[in-house]
Amino acid sequence: MELGLIIGLVAGMGFTLISIFLAGDMNIMAVVSFLDAPSFMITVGGAMSAVIGSYPLPKFINAMKSVSKILKPDTTDPIAAIKDIIELANVARKEGLLALDDKSVDMDPFLRKGIMLVVDGTDQELVRNVLETEMGYIEDRHKENIEVWELMASQFPAWGMIGTLIGLVIMLQNMDDPSSIGPKMAVALITTFYGSLFANWLSTPIANKMKFYSKQEMLVKEVTIEGILSVAAGENPRIIEEKLKVFISPSLRDTFGEGDGE
Repeated sequence: MELGLIIGLVAGMGFTLISIFLAGDMNIMAVVSFLDAPSFMITVGGAMSAVIGSYPLPKFINAMKSVSKILKPDTTDPIAAIKDIIELANVARKEGLLALDDKSVDMDPFLRKGIMLVVDGTDQELVRNVLETEMGYIEDRHKENIEVWELMASQFPAWGMIGTLIGLVIMLQNMDDPSSIGPKMAVALITTFYGSLFANWLSTPIANKMKFYSKQEMLVKEVTIEGILSVAAGENPRIIEEKLKVFISPSLRDTFGEGDGE
């Protein structure tokens, strides 16, 4: 479970509600006054309608479902990927490439696909092309989901402003009662509040989290490709380990014990 997003969302909403409560002289009605159904409908409903209208429906639905993937990410970290490749390199050096067939069964599907290509005797350049093509399409799918959430983040403030304009028009049409101007102005501004809140509290963090995990997954796949080709070339496991370590930060390189590549 990825707790960063959940903690951020809960903390953001908590601080917002507490701030409203304290600013309203610790009166719970101050919080209740920020709840307005028409403002919510025009801001959230309008923004979601604009996003749905901008993309094919299956693409929009897929982007919504992608949130579950960042709550429970299944991306293999680069350290684990390097260790898997070193293990395969040791097997290939001792028992030959054909022995990798059984060893890769429980590994990452992308790694297993590359190993199967190598075991089948596929040319190394073709192996690289196949894996890089697949990696490119995976990255494109990630970008499509990210684009949906980024568009949503831009639409919320826009529709919040539209709601504010609607509220101001209604207020100006009813200027006969000066005592109602203040409450109506407050209601008009709530849509702008909703727009900023949902853009910066929800949509932007989700888009940024997707970018992070997409970048991490692409890094793992780059490590995998280079490792597979090194194994296919019959390179020494120690050399493969040192080659793949350059993909990770120096602070993480100490996680490899002495002799891992042997």
